[in-house]
Amino acid sequence: MKTTLITLALLLVATVTAAAQAGSATEPSNKVKMEKLELTQKWDKVFPKSDKVEHTKVTFTNRFGVTLAADMYVPKNAGGRLPAIAISGPFGAVKEQASGLYAQTLAERGFLTVAFDPSFTGESGGEPRYVASPDINTEDFQAAVDFLVTCDRVDPERVGILGICGWGGLALNAAAIDTRVKATVAATMYDMSRVTARGYFDQTDAEGRYALRQQLNAQRTADYSNGTHALAGGVVDPLPADAPQFVKDYYAYYKTPRGYHERSLNSNGGWCVTSSLSFLNTPLLAYADEIRSAVLVVHGEKAHSRYFGEDAFRKLRGGNKELFIVPGASHCDLYDNREKIPFDKIERFFRANLK
Repeated sequence: MKTTLITLALLLVATVTAAAQAGSATEPSNKVKMEKLELTQKWDKVFPKSDKVEHTKVTFTNRFGVTLAADMYVPKNAGGRLPAIAISGPFGAVKEQASGLYAQTLAERGFLTVAFDPSFTGESGGEPRYVASPDINTEDFQAAVDFLVTCDRVDPERVGILGICGWGGLALNAAAIDTRVKATVAATMYDMSRVTARGYFDQTDAEGRYALRQQLNAQRTADYSNGTHALAGGVVDPLPADAPQFVKDYYAYYKTPRGYHERSLNSNGGWCVTSSLSFLNTPLLAYADEIRSAVLVVHGEKAHSRYFGEDAFRKLRGGNKELFIVPGASHCDLYDNREKIPFDKIERFFRANLK
């Protein structure tokens, strides 16, 4: 029996190896077709357009076959191959909001940048709409890296990623798996797995998680029966008078002219209710301690989410990891407050590590 198992194992290894070799020698038969997207050509960002950069719309496809829409920002009059950064977040936002501001600002400082809409959201493709997934959303970052390392304006050895809010945790997950990523910034980050499974400040226990599973699986049954996917709702509106300060901060960004966007989930109907299920059982930071590339975790001193960044930083190993706390800053200050977002610090970090 033991000999038979060994023989089967060797046969499996040989088959996989042969398939890999054959795949590298011939044109793949399962080449992904890019979904045609309807992209707006007007400037519809929540921040003004810079005259220091060139802006274009680009698309690329991830490993799940979803075509992603992105804004690409290139410093004007830049020559040669440039260091590049892929940017996304916050969780439930679109590229016309905070990620686009970060992308444009870093392009003004000499980087080629792309701010992309995650799968199933914004101008990106994929059905059903408004679904989140720790696996697919990590893959979205990797697909952006695919695009950048094959772009003729980019130096493929100088590519980084930047995630804002919930995309900070997803960026760390991508950095743990993608060795092409040379530097990662997690700004005002959430660990979406942790907050889903344990609630804010880890106040949800096993009984609470079981109750949540029951609720979400009942919703799956209802969704399948109805042929629809119920939405969880975006930022609460109208704002309750007794809302916590961080909820008021979210409202001030997503529900007012400051940050409202018609395609933003948080500004409108929110994610699918059942999106939370996959985050319950998938710890995003399981291998954060194995990230060898450089990481900068940026958080606000007064952010309700600060503990996510600090605890994530404690998992990291190596002398090329840094935690930077912005004095006086709240969570949402690091979305669009140019006086609080430490762009000088972020620029120095990427310059030092994308070289």
